[in-house]
Amino acid sequence: MSEIAILELDCLQKSIFQEKPRTLFQGITARIEEPSIIAVLGVSGQGKSTLLRILGRLDTADAGTVSYRGRLSSIWRPHAWRMKVSYVAQLSVMLSGSVEDNLRAASFIHIQPFDNQLAVELMGKVGLGSMDWNKQAADLSGGEKQRVALVRSMLLRPEVLLLDEITASLDLHSKIAVQELLMEWQRKEESTIIWVTHDLEQARLTSDRVWFMGEQTLLEQKDTVDFFTSPESEIARQFLQITREEAN
Repeated sequence: MSEIAILELDCLQKSIFQEKPRTLFQGITARIEEPSIIAVLGVSGQGKSTLLRILGRLDTADAGTVSYRGRLSSIWRPHAWRMKVSYVAQLSVMLSGSVEDNLRAASFIHIQPFDNQLAVELMGKVGLGSMDWNKQAADLSGGEKQRVALVRSMLLRPEVLLLDEITASLDLHSKIAVQELLMEWQRKEESTIIWVTHDLEQARLTSDRVWFMGEQTLLEQKDTVDFFTSPESEIARQFLQITREEAN
């Protein structure tokens, strides 16, 4: 076991309050020691998106800790943490202004030089190479906003990229382009991607490991091939069966 993990989760717990308090998850413990792509799977209501938001410091856990490179998230300034651990939401929010304004936003906020060449390269690889950067971001389609938001975060070159269903609104061609880009990026940058997805084929093709959330906790952590061939829990077996049937 390496001395310092890239990202370490220790006994995370989160409750939500609707008509009455409900535990969303508890006892979430995991350790990422090597750059990898991790698919987060599970039935709805297990808190997968909330977990990602906690890792990105956009939400807070009720208990437990998160550490990056051996330093607790609580001792980081939020903007410094988000340069290292960057979150991309399923429903992307565009800032007012043009596409270029949005692409430059992260660099401006974090006082980093804007890499125009990389921006052009990434926009091309997500299928937006011909887009007019002067176009107002508010006029983009949902899928275009999603891809611009992804490129915006990638321009910071974070070591950990948190992705919440980011291909859900994309057509098949764009979805495949994004998947290929992220796999290439992870290898080239030696980064870690934690990806919430409901697409089993996407998880199987792109990830190295699976985190399966069930029974209000992180129920399984396995290599992707092992998870899909021999899940340990009955709930995971049922999840795979039902999801495959729905896909067919």
